[in-house]
Amino acid sequence: MAISQELLEVLACPACKTPVELVGESWLVCTECDRKYPIKDDIPVMLIEEGDKFKDVPVEELPDPGSL
Repeated sequence: MAISQELLEVLACPACKTPVELVGESWLVCTECDRKYPIKDDIPVMLIEEGDKFKDVPVEELPDPGSL
């Protein structure tokens, strides 16, 4: 099950309150600060600490959230 468009429209980065974009069905990437939030078991993990872990990782190098 993927994130619904309705949910995606209301989700925002908890650090800077900017909208996030869905990347590869398994990550939410902030359009402003570039924090990256994993989606585990169809649940977005929108914790600043999680976003900070992958802030400097290029999108194409993000791991499968199921392996975290």
